[in-house]
Amino acid sequence: MQAQAIRQAFLEYFVEQGHQIVPSSPLIPRNDPTLLFTNAGMVPFKDVFLGLETRPYRRAVSSQRCMRAGGKHNDLENVGYTARHHTFFEMLGNFSFGDYFKREVIGFAWRFLTERLGLPPEKLWITVYEEDDEAADIWMNEIGIDPARLSRCGEKDNFWSMGDTGPCGPCSEIFYDHGPHIPGGPPGSPEEDGDRYIEIWNLVFMQFDRDSSGTLTPLPKPSVDTGMGLERLAAVLQGVHNNYDTDLFKPLIAAAATISGKTYGSDAATDISLRVLADHIRACSFLITDGVLPANEGRGYVLRRIIRRAVRHGRKLGMETVFFHQLVAPLVAEMGSAFPELTRAQREVERALEREETRFRETLERGLSLLEEAIADLAAGAAIPGEIIFRLADTFGFPVDLTADIARERDLIMDMEGYEAAMAEQRSRSRAAWAGSGEVKTERVYHDLAMRLPVTEFTGYSTCADEGKVVALIRDGEEVAFLEAGDMGVVILDRTPFYGESGGQAGDRGELQSDDALFAVTDTQKPMGHLHVHLGRMESGRLRVGDMVVASIDEVARRATAAHHSATHLLHAALRNILGSHVQQKGSLVNPERLRFDFSQPEPVTAAQLREIERVVNAAIRNNVGAETRILPVAEAQALGAMALFGEKYGDEVRVVRMGDFSMELCGGTHVEALGDIGVFKILSESGVAAGIRRIEAVTGAVALEAIQRDEERLQAAAGLLKVAPAELDQRLAQTLERLRQLEKELEKVKRDEAARAGADLAAEAEDVGGVPVLIRRLEGMDGKALRDALDRLRSQLPDGVIVLAGVEREKVALIAGVGKGLTGRVHAGELVNTVAQPLGGKGGGRPELAQAGAGNPAALDAALAAARDWVKGKLG
Repeated sequence: MQAQAIRQAFLEYFVEQGHQIVPSSPLIPRNDPTLLFTNAGMVPFKDVFLGLETRPYRRAVSSQRCMRAGGKHNDLENVGYTARHHTFFEMLGNFSFGDYFKREVIGFAWRFLTERLGLPPEKLWITVYEEDDEAADIWMNEIGIDPARLSRCGEKDNFWSMGDTGPCGPCSEIFYDHGPHIPGGPPGSPEEDGDRYIEIWNLVFMQFDRDSSGTLTPLPKPSVDTGMGLERLAAVLQGVHNNYDTDLFKPLIAAAATISGKTYGSDAATDISLRVLADHIRACSFLITDGVLPANEGRGYVLRRIIRRAVRHGRKLGMETVFFHQLVAPLVAEMGSAFPELTRAQREVERALEREETRFRETLERGLSLLEEAIADLAAGAAIPGEIIFRLADTFGFPVDLTADIARERDLIMDMEGYEAAMAEQRSRSRAAWAGSGEVKTERVYHDLAMRLPVTEFTGYSTCADEGKVVALIRDGEEVAFLEAGDMGVVILDRTPFYGESGGQAGDRGELQSDDALFAVTDTQKPMGHLHVHLGRMESGRLRVGDMVVASIDEVARRATAAHHSATHLLHAALRNILGSHVQQKGSLVNPERLRFDFSQPEPVTAAQLREIERVVNAAIRNNVGAETRILPVAEAQALGAMALFGEKYGDEVRVVRMGDFSMELCGGTHVEALGDIGVFKILSESGVAAGIRRIEAVTGAVALEAIQRDEERLQAAAGLLKVAPAELDQRLAQTLERLRQLEKELEKVKRDEAARAGADLAAEAEDVGGVPVLIRRLEGMDGKALRDALDRLRSQLPDGVIVLAGVEREKVALIAGVGKGLTGRVHAGELVNTVAQPLGGKGGGRPELAQAGAGNPAALDAALAAARDWVKGKLG
């Protein structure tokens, strides 16, 4: 049975049991800063299990793509070497949110495996939690499992929890027996770590809430979370023991073998590398599809590590040119129908992989040479020095696990203590320690309120002022009964016209007024996704929980924000029309002052393209069509062509914002009524923010007019300085720059002539120190190049001397030192130049006979030169 048929059979079976199919979420968890990647099928439903979110269904089924590389769950170093380790995998799962429980889910699982898939019952083994008599009874007395094939296991293996506190419960695992020809014992036995009995399905029964003391309280509505790896199930149904021998991997291995000219099965080392490529192309392609790009930290660094590991294994297979991106097309052919977003992103994925591999190959050879040199004389079992591991990572971009891969192949170990010491030393020097993902945990008080309060009713689409009831107040991170004049705090209402920051749009500001109190709102946020919290200051009176207030937003700021938000939609459409359909939104910020739009684009946008984008957007504004909003079922909206932002979570119904035939997107933000309300659109800048990500900053309306006027003022001022009309400014600037270049050439000639004269004159001023000519001088107006010319002439006249020249130009100090070859054992030029540079806050280096440095603080130069003179005398005396 092919993997695609298995996936479809699973989904269809649970639809027949009343479940709603939920499409796979992206690999980047939404609203969960505790996770680097989606690593299990239940992650998209976490808020539902916690009671923070409700869905219109109580039974769900999904095939969720998952990643386990980086962070707590990291399988990277084992990928390629074992039969079942993967960075990317699919998890089939069915879920109950307070609906069915143990009896039903055990029956569903058993019937799917034995009846729908036809697995022999005698091949299936079961584990339950040692104290879960209920599950054991269902398996033995209702399903009919032979007690000899049921094991009771402890908390480590068969009790699941979301964290130290919160929902938890026992679980029951289903294992498949691959047969006596494979070593290993049944689950729960001393030989259970063998490969004969493989877990294929885990049924988690969430029936308790664990508090900080460890006390378990039964949940009022127990839930179910299950997970079954598609790769493992495919191996079972296709009669193989190794996941890489299934149809999920075989086409990718075959493609890699064709590209490399190798044969799978020819030798162990080749097989490992081909399996690595097959696994890693899946992980890399879906990460890029979901918006991750190679970077030096966070998720981007995990992607970079995986790509570089793949490139290294490709090199082992003899692939000397850029190749990895060629595996994207075979992957799309195999998985594009199940995940159409992969097909849409194919070109972007290929370009990102090609860029990253090209960049890495520039340093790969040098890094490998360093490593080979370092380990050439190491015996088996010896350690690669930590300093080498660190240098490979820091200088050559070798992720540590890539070096570990090579160590494993050579039967070496890693000196990780030495590596950590080198890393700590660098951090201490740079004061730039990595601080994790940079995401901050949601304040506990918001979490508690979200569990207790209903969703805030938002009325701001249709009104700028509304009446609401105060349902909670917060001061200094704690709930309070009232706020008084002067207090900084947070107000939560049951209904509000204030837009809470989300979707890149800044929160509203304004005021809340009761009969005897005034609260100035400086920002509105949406923690936990559905609470609107008003942040600000009590200006007067006392505000109490239960008070009624009139909530009024700053309408001028709202209109400016709406104009900027609508302009981002026009900009997005214009970018796709002009640059291509590969453009996808990667982030945005809209507020009253400006808009910022990040998008996928492999190279800078040209000046001509920016002018065309600006022209197209302004033409749409002048057409002044209405901005129409409709609430539609998500499937209908997408069928109409509405653009969804990949990675956003949408409910069954979505808000569609349509701007004539120019743009249609799913969006919850506020917008203008007609495009003419935007006024004018002006691009301020275009820049790169990451590999393959560009950023445009722009303004609209009155803010755009101010920007244009500022540009005109600068133009007038520049024209005035050059005493020409603005229309003639470019011509005069060209003439001035050409004259400047001529003067710089003349100045260089003057400096060279001066250096020649200085060399001739200064040699006679050398001081005799123990029979050695020593010359230490300060030269005004000389840069580094002039100093080098002067030193060259002096060394020809004083070949056995010690020379230090210091040039001062524009408050900068350039230093150069030369030492005769016969003297380098007594005076090292690098040490000498640093005796001058360090007191000035500078640093330099070089060879024993020649060194250079740069510094500031010319006021302290004379004292530093005097100290250097004494240092030299001490060395030569």
